[in-house]
Amino acid sequence: MTNSEILKKIKGGLIVSCQALETEPLYDSYIMSKMAWAAYLGGAAGIRANTVVDIKAIKEKVDLPVIGIIKRVYDDSDVYITPTMKEIDALVNIGCEIIAVDATNRLRPNGVPLEKFFKAVRNKYPNQLFMADTSCFDEGKRAEELGFDLIGTTMAGYTPYTKGVALPDFKLMKRYVAELNTPVIAEGGIWTPDELKKAVNIGVYSAVVGTAITRPMDITKRFVNAIS
Repeated sequence: MTNSEILKKIKGGLIVSCQALETEPLYDSYIMSKMAWAAYLGGAAGIRANTVVDIKAIKEKVDLPVIGIIKRVYDDSDVYITPTMKEIDALVNIGCEIIAVDATNRLRPNGVPLEKFFKAVRNKYPNQLFMADTSCFDEGKRAEELGFDLIGTTMAGYTPYTKGVALPDFKLMKRYVAELNTPVIAEGGIWTPDELKKAVNIGVYSAVVGTAITRPMDITKRFVNAIS
């Protein structure tokens, strides 16, 4: 698919995040591929996934655009979503249609600022689609200036300066849609179909839902907490 075809395919649709960390019961590439297959059958327009092995398994199972990330922790940085060129290279090599990158106001490993990092990334991969995972308006504005193809609200509430913000962050979505020209991806804290509809009605390009669909442990906890 061309970049325009990829973007057209996800426009107005639901992207389902199929991820499980090592500490979670569903941590298994086969299970994630089945999650993606179920999402596909349910009408998903795309998949967001973590790690090379999971993405490979998912791409063998479904023919949907994948927003790929690699979560990796480095001792000298709080950035863990696709933090270095090493992770970018790995995601490009397996054919991720879109690669998501932490685009917050935090230094990357080795003290590298986002501007320097993304300039090198864009120079190396000029035709790759990149999504900026942001937490506040200033980050989204900067991501647009840097040339990201998509801007997500993914990190809202996950940075020290946005801690406690109400999720989903509809205020941030509204401001992005009103003041930026880059397609906006609503992501983070969408639990219900009504919240998804509200995000779409705001005018976002598409939306990502993960935990509410693909994390049964968290879904169970939510129900249990309701009666505790």
